[in-house]
Amino acid sequence: MRVTMGEILASILQIYMYVVIAYAVFSWLFAFNIVNPRNQLVATIYEVCWKLVDPVLSKIRQVIPTMGGMDFSPIVLLFAVSILSNLVRGM
Repeated sequence: MRVTMGEILASILQIYMYVVIAYAVFSWLFAFNIVNPRNQLVATIYEVCWKLVDPVLSKIRQVIPTMGGMDFSPIVLLFAVSILSNLVRGM
């Protein structure tokens, strides 16, 4: 069974979507003080997610500001990555 570059790229994009979701969930858990950010494991996971996601989210935040205290940039990023993944799979 041969694996194409499109399938590999689509899989990487799918993993990136999970990282974006993890980033958003961690940020909510920190904001509502449910998870202790001083926990080394939690802090490490969040830092990895932040380093992978924040460069892209900062570009989106320049275009779409927060509205009423809500940051919609992760939703926009998930939507864009989903579209890109579907385009790659379609090729």
